Amino acid sequence: MEQKLIEQLGDELYNALVSRQVIEPLTSRHADITVEDAYHIQQRMISRRLEKGEKIIGKKIGVTAKAVMNMLGVGQPDFGYMLDGMIYNEGESIDSKTLIQPRAEGEIAFVMKKDVMGPGLTAADILAATEGVMACFEIVDSRIKDWKIKIQDTVADNASCGVFVLGDKLVDPRSVDLSTCGMILEKNGEIVGTGAGAASLGSPVNAMVWLANTLGRLGIPLKAGEVVLSGSLAALIPVQAGDNLRVTIGGIGSCSVKFT
Repeated sequence: MEQKLIEQLGDELYNALVSRQVIEPLTSRHADITVEDAYHIQQRMISRRLEKGEKIIGKKIGVTAKAVMNMLGVGQPDFGYMLDGMIYNEGESIDSKTLIQPRAEGEIAFVMKKDVMGPGLTAADILAATEGVMACFEIVDSRIKDWKIKIQDTVADNASCGVFVLGDKLVDPRSVDLSTCGMILEKNGEIVGTGAGAASLGSPVNAMVWLANTLGRLGIPLKAGEVVLSGSLAALIPVQAGDNLRVTIGGIGSCSVKFT
């Protein structure tokens, strides 16, 4: 894909983000777009945000569940970047008007304490570089009309990042079994989703290893102080103004958020 078109599509996604307007899927207009093209478009979209003063504070892993892989017709996850303009703290309210078509995911967030860069990293390397884990919500959002996405669409759209909410408790990842820890997701007091750490590539640590090694091949490290969202542990939950959500993950803690 020509650089001019990459920049044009990245700008189109950035403008959709700012104006909170959806666009038609990129894949419906450019049938030959590759995943590699999509990551270049993602970089253009991110660069526009950085020009406005935002800073990268972490990464996210998407498409970690088999069901989502099957839906998108791919055999591996994707990644995007978390910016400081996306972060909310435990219990804070999110103005639903700042998003387009949001959906909530209960996840485990990793907070890094030292830099690591693949390839060749193992689960032990990731755990040794992790300060702690916490319960979190990723509120995914898509600039693509009606969520009609293929893998190239979501990659280009910064892995459908919206905003994220961190819980108030940081736990040593070696003190909990990250594969078997159970998750309960409540919406307005009712349980709407359940899952376990194994939903994310068998373990969130596996997802982290995949990310670190994938980024490493691109010359990109995971940095000390960064927050990394390791993938959804259950189905995505649509949200709107008036909704109150809470996620509880066994041995790790909880996180809550409300939408106004």
